[in-house]
Amino acid sequence: MKTILSPNRFVQSEAIERGKLFSYTLSIDPCDLFVFYQSHRTYAKGQRFYWKNADGTFKIVGIGIAASLTSKCPEKRFEQIQQQWDKLLQAAHIENSFDAPGTGPLLFGGFSFDTNQMPANEWGSFGDSLFYLPEIMITCWQEQYFLTINQFGTMDQGGGEHLKQWVKQMKAEPLPLPEQLAQKEYDVEGWLQSVEEVVHELQNTDMQKVVLARKLQLDFAESIASETIIYQLLSQQPSSYVFSMEAEDSCFLGASPERLIEKVENQILSTCLAGSIARGKNEQEDQQLGDSLLQDSKNLFEHELVVSMIEDALRPFCEELFIPNQPVLMKKPYIQHLYTPVKGRAKKKSSIFPMIQSLHPTPALGGVPTRPAMKIIRDKENMDRGFYGSPIGWTDYRGNGEFIVGIRSGLTKGNSAYLYAGCGLVADSISEKELVETRIKFQPMLRAFGKESL
Repeated sequence: MKTILSPNRFVQSEAIERGKLFSYTLSIDPCDLFVFYQSHRTYAKGQRFYWKNADGTFKIVGIGIAASLTSKCPEKRFEQIQQQWDKLLQAAHIENSFDAPGTGPLLFGGFSFDTNQMPANEWGSFGDSLFYLPEIMITCWQEQYFLTINQFGTMDQGGGEHLKQWVKQMKAEPLPLPEQLAQKEYDVEGWLQSVEEVVHELQNTDMQKVVLARKLQLDFAESIASETIIYQLLSQQPSSYVFSMEAEDSCFLGASPERLIEKVENQILSTCLAGSIARGKNEQEDQQLGDSLLQDSKNLFEHELVVSMIEDALRPFCEELFIPNQPVLMKKPYIQHLYTPVKGRAKKKSSIFPMIQSLHPTPALGGVPTRPAMKIIRDKENMDRGFYGSPIGWTDYRGNGEFIVGIRSGLTKGNSAYLYAGCGLVADSISEKELVETRIKFQPMLRAFGKESL
């Protein structure tokens, strides 16, 4: 069933010049946001996004593209997205009487991991930055539901009431996984050799850490519907951020445990997540593994690098910061991590985009020091990460927003899926153990695609 709006194919940044943005928000009855996403799989395919935060108290679904923001200069992409967003909002007519974050005009999207990496064909639809202002959006915040419609030129508010009635009639449909035909682990021996070369450099220079990632390709008999994978992630990873962002015939999606930055009014929250180990087969083994992680010098060192960097990155934007002295465990279905929250109070008029720029890449995905670590990644990783390990999330017209680190993730394109996993290398890393760690980190996405393990 079609909705009342007509999503346009990839309206570029110049679409802002078409006229004034009209945005209208109204309260609606509770509904299933996933079913709303699924119901547009043919009508708005390639123009949808889905977002659920870690505790399930905040969800957003966007359908259709009122405007698409991209950068023209990779070196200035954070500033250019901010400038375009500011320009779009300057002349906007916004009717939103609700205080709920994530309502009214909102951007959803992200940035590539490294603008200096040779782009791969599978990431061609995303570029170095891509954000959507959706035409239709449903937000669930603290069990309240809101419908936002964004259009340029004119606004028919009667359409919102019509859409409210249509939402009540939505029904879920079957979500079969297509038959898998092949699986390819890219150059395992070459990757192990790269790990050993990086570790040798760490042992003989002042480099402290480098994160090396790799990818796995799955091929299927038919194209992969993003809603099929989202459904699996929602049921299998309920305590993670579940996200998807479509771009033409591609979709970047995953179940990330790692918040990069959250901003609600002047309150800032970031996550230090580095150092990991598998879950145990029973409660006793799980506790033993967790205790060993809390005492492991390699992982504690890796974690402290992230804490120190995030503190340095956020301090210029905050009046004050609050950081615990010791990490605790964050337990996910397949993996447990060392975790330290960083809380702060933002200075007046602080925007989320400069914070993201200062934070990316964190040592959990790049390395320490950042610039030489990024050069090593380009030289040794032999792949384009695209949006993997990058900031992805949302920001609204009031300056609220939340971005995560796009890990435990993959890209679907046509009949193929590309899954990504990485590990933090320090001077005493052992290549075979790092390979095992990446295979553990592949598991959440593998299971979402119908496989238990490699």
